[in-house]
Amino acid sequence: MTQISNHLPTSELQALDAAHHMHPFTANAELAAKGARVITRASGVTLTDSDGHEILDGMAGLWCVNIGYGREELADVAARQMRELPYYNTFFQTTHVPAIALAAKIAELAPGDLNHVFFAGSGSEANDTNLRMVRHYWSMKGKPEKSVIISRWNAYHGSSVGSGSLGGMKGIHAQGGMPIPDIHHIDQPDWWAEGGDMTPEKFGLQRAQELEKAILALGEDRVAAFIAEPVQGAGGVIVAPDTYWPEIQRICDKYDILLIADEVICGFGRTGNWFGSQTMNIRPDIMTIAKGLSSGYAPIGGSVVSDEVAGVIAEGEFAHGYTYSGHPVAAAVALENLRIMEEENVVGHVRDTAAPYLAEKWSELTDHPMVGEARLVGLMGSIALTPHKQSRAKFASEAGTVGLMCRERCFANNLVMRHVGDRMVIAPPLVIRPEEIDTLIARARIALDETYAQLKDQDMLKAMS
Repeated sequence: MTQISNHLPTSELQALDAAHHMHPFTANAELAAKGARVITRASGVTLTDSDGHEILDGMAGLWCVNIGYGREELADVAARQMRELPYYNTFFQTTHVPAIALAAKIAELAPGDLNHVFFAGSGSEANDTNLRMVRHYWSMKGKPEKSVIISRWNAYHGSSVGSGSLGGMKGIHAQGGMPIPDIHHIDQPDWWAEGGDMTPEKFGLQRAQELEKAILALGEDRVAAFIAEPVQGAGGVIVAPDTYWPEIQRICDKYDILLIADEVICGFGRTGNWFGSQTMNIRPDIMTIAKGLSSGYAPIGGSVVSDEVAGVIAEGEFAHGYTYSGHPVAAAVALENLRIMEEENVVGHVRDTAAPYLAEKWSELTDHPMVGEARLVGLMGSIALTPHKQSRAKFASEAGTVGLMCRERCFANNLVMRHVGDRMVIAPPLVIRPEEIDTLIARARIALDETYAQLKDQDMLKAMS
């Protein structure tokens, strides 16, 4: 059996990585010069690298390892399923037990009449499915002109051509000819950065009403759907003001457009409910799922679809699908992951123990001279870094410069905390315990102190004029 283990020195592993491995969202030449951090094993909320450093994973991998690392049950289920039925497709009027059981379980957990699942291999694939599904839905209803999908700037819905177009990240759009036609973006509900002198309540209404203005400008007869994350995760854990989501729901209902809730990050317990849609009290027609569905142990995603939409789609052939839709091993792993979450009351642990404790400790970071805002929903949070709290000022340096410096200090102190621009974000495994939260906060504070000292030394504590 060919296996590269940690018997090789870190420098040799880094050299092999640089020679052959193209990393996502990375300047690979820059990384090759620096050397990638090599993660060799993990348990609970802790990663171990090739040099033996133990690192608290404040990002649950990529927002996904909800039940923590090292769960033998998932490995056992995967091995058993590989021996029994390692692969078969669900094309050509065929199915298999893991896909059947998982679809039924998701329908049981999902709110409202979201009773149908179209499986994919990732959130990007699932959002590509949604793009085609909503357009086909309206075409089946005799309204093929309803093809425009409205999204938000700074949203993240994946990085394929379709899902990257749905997202509102201009850095993605700049590469590869995106967005594709009939995708329209409105402004995000980020009060801290964009609210000016408005109250959060007034700002939330204004940003929600941009959806109505866009529908009227584009034509009610042309708009198919609005897609949004309940909380903008990769955009910086942007939590909309309380007035935002009720107004969005009202507008979708009034103009008969489908609401797609991208639950790839928010779903499966992250916000203290099974789904972020429940936390925000919205009624989506389609939910995008992935990540926490299997806690990252196997690649799987999907679209959870309402009775109405699924019923219309079922009237004919939907010429769409993926080789690995409902892959039996991934489905079996996801089903076991959901069993563990239910039996160990992981969502209840988030809601009643971990999230309240983290909220208390997280809010205390606002006493730091560089922290202007600390936001948290369930176990996903962000802090806004600023040189001047009262004015919510941005740093004079290029956006993200200070955030990157802070992220590097986090890594140096054995904490994974991500930066999005000059916001620092966390989304730890949902099983994190109070004493581990204490460690996370202590290391975050050290990283903030070291960043602050570095900024002072380099005369970078200046606000944008």
